[in-house]
Amino acid sequence: MEHRERLTEKLENRVKEIVTKVVKVIFIIILAIGVVFLMGYVVMYLWNWLMPDLFGLSEIDYWKALGVLVLAKIIFGFGGGSHKKSNSKSSSKKECGSLKKDLSKWKHYEEFWDEEGEMAYEAYKKRKDME
Repeated sequence: MEHRERLTEKLENRVKEIVTKVVKVIFIIILAIGVVFLMGYVVMYLWNWLMPDLFGLSEIDYWKALGVLVLAKIIFGFGGGSHKKSNSKSSSKKECGSLKKDLSKWKHYEEFWDEEGEMAYEAYKKRKDME
């Protein structure tokens, strides 16, 4: 009897977990659909508020705004980011290396400016003024 009760209890817990997951998935789907429809309304509101006054365009209805939103997502992407992050890091390291080489040419700049820079600049200005 005890074994049968444990099995029944495990089965009930498993069914509760599955039902909970299904309810969560359904809720997330409904929430996502609601967000998409809300974004369509926001696009319509912003378009009708800004575009006619700024660019002389006509006002649009809800479905056209949703179409503009979908078109913008297709053209500009869905915000998933790039999967080539390792390549961008390595290229930025290469760029930093080349910048360090370029900056090494300037390591004595402050000393030069303190010792000769102002006088050299004044002489340069006088030469340019005479030309």
